[in-house]
Amino acid sequence: MDKDGYPEDNELQTISNWNITKNPVIDLLEYIRDRWQFANYGYFDLSGKRVLRLRMSTGGWSGNESIIKAMQRNWIFWTMYWQQSKRGGHFWFRIPTKKRINKNVANPTEPGS
Repeated sequence: MDKDGYPEDNELQTISNWNITKNPVIDLLEYIRDRWQFANYGYFDLSGKRVLRLRMSTGGWSGNESIIKAMQRNWIFWTMYWQQSKRGGHFWFRIPTKKRINKNVANPTEPGS
């Protein structure tokens, strides 16, 4: 980040180009959190175990808005995990950490299949 707390171009490129098929998505989220202004004031809320739920609010900070744009350019991340956005700079993501298999598909002889 620069001296005023704005993400630098190389940091935005890192977010845009993060390969979630080769690098853990949690590492990307930690990288983003470290650059997110007002993260400690509830503007970046990550919770959950098997399914991570991420709520982000830009707070009108243009540096945070630049990070969101970089996340949107990361097509694989955005299409897999984005859930919704609301006017005013609010974004929700849902990130499964373990694959779940419907037991009726995995074991078709079980009751209910």
